[in-house]
Amino acid sequence: MCHCLLYRGKQLRMGQTATLPSRSGCTYVTQLYEWFRKFLNECPSGLITLHEFRRHFCNGTVGTESAEYAEQIFRTLDNNEDGVVDFREYATAISMLIEGSSVEKLRWSFRLYDKDKDGAITRSEMLEIMQAVYKMSVAASLTKPNSLTAEECTNRIFVRLDKDNNAIISLEEFIEGALDDEWIREMLECDPNTVKVEKSLKGNSVV
Repeated sequence: MCHCLLYRGKQLRMGQTATLPSRSGCTYVTQLYEWFRKFLNECPSGLITLHEFRRHFCNGTVGTESAEYAEQIFRTLDNNEDGVVDFREYATAISMLIEGSSVEKLRWSFRLYDKDKDGAITRSEMLEIMQAVYKMSVAASLTKPNSLTAEECTNRIFVRLDKDNNAIISLEEFIEGALDDEWIREMLECDPNTVKVEKSLKGNSVV
């Protein structure tokens, strides 16, 4: 989820940081209302445009270096492709990313990578996301000097997930491969905090 709206798995960055609600009766309702209040405070119309989302996301992360990643997230949130994200789309995605199953989260991640929404991920689509994540990681000083590059990471993922060698990754390959491989799963979640190399890797070699 792709956990792209999450920061260390606990907080949502959008202007002000909002604590993610837990489903515990009134507490969940109260916190959801607080989300809504902050959402309306920053977006009085109840809708947020790409420009607004990008600005809030960048302010809450690493600045302009996260703009490309913000665009990809916005595109995935905008379910009906009308160019705006309303509170329902916003809250539904966050609730799923917090409480959804591993498969549900991976399905959301797949949509993030599948830019043209044709049901398959190409190498160029994955590389575009990886480059955006790496740009954020470098800006936040989260990558290690000997980390794989975005290109090497993309190649490694394709080697492991593209089982039929047809140069694309299907939803089935994406989910099955991620569930079977912890490193793959962490990389596909797109959290800059998980952009790392397996301990078994030496230098920049790609298996």
